[in-house]
Amino acid sequence: MRKHTFATLIALSLAFAAQAGEPAKPAAHAAHDALDYEHQEQWQAAHDKSQSPIDIVTSSAVAAADNEPRALEFQHTRGGIDKVEDNGHAVQVDTHATQATIRGRHFTLAQFHFHAQSEHTLDGKHFPLEGHFVFKAQDGRLAVVGVMYEQGKANAVAQEVLDDLKPRKNKAKPAQQEIDIEGLLPKSRGYFHYLGSLTTPPLTENVEWYVLPAPVTMSKKQIDGFLSHYRRNNRNIQPLNGRPLIRYEG
Repeated sequence: MRKHTFATLIALSLAFAAQAGEPAKPAAHAAHDALDYEHQEQWQAAHDKSQSPIDIVTSSAVAAADNEPRALEFQHTRGGIDKVEDNGHAVQVDTHATQATIRGRHFTLAQFHFHAQSEHTLDGKHFPLEGHFVFKAQDGRLAVVGVMYEQGKANAVAQEVLDDLKPRKNKAKPAQQEIDIEGLLPKSRGYFHYLGSLTTPPLTENVEWYVLPAPVTMSKKQIDGFLSHYRRNNRNIQPLNGRPLIRYEG
């Protein structure tokens, strides 16, 4: 009897939604649908004073200490990818091939995605796009590498991502066999480092950020290709609130 009652309630709920002009939505996209970038003050999340993104004021950054591991190193940048999709709030590529050594610790790349315009700014300047390469340590700690993109020479790897989105827009599709993210990273491994948060709800804090100021180029057509999915999916700048901002020259 309880099973029938539960099923009946589900059916009634779906019928009510249809009558109200609201088609039923998959649970996986419910959170994405709620990301209204024009009304970010309405985002629901528990957070304190260590939020991202920030304006990186280069003159206020402190040089990294000489007696600590500072390097940002990537290994196995070429590898298979699981999925390329428009996930409802960003163009995202899921891949687990790339390994990284960040300040002497081991991380694995989980996915990367793009924001327009850049979420971080450098001395108040936005870039057309910012890529977030989300790395995860075995203990669950997150480190995100932010890369800026500007208009210039065409980028072969960016084109591969865009090509994978063409046949079935807004839906996941089998990705190409391999991708080499080296083409999406600047040759300079200098970075600005601070402790911040995710930039989408739940805005979880204690995320390590490594923002690379050296930009990578894409053609105007490629940038427009990403903008055709999201012309604005960047969170507003958050106050630094006295957090240390560290500079490593690479």
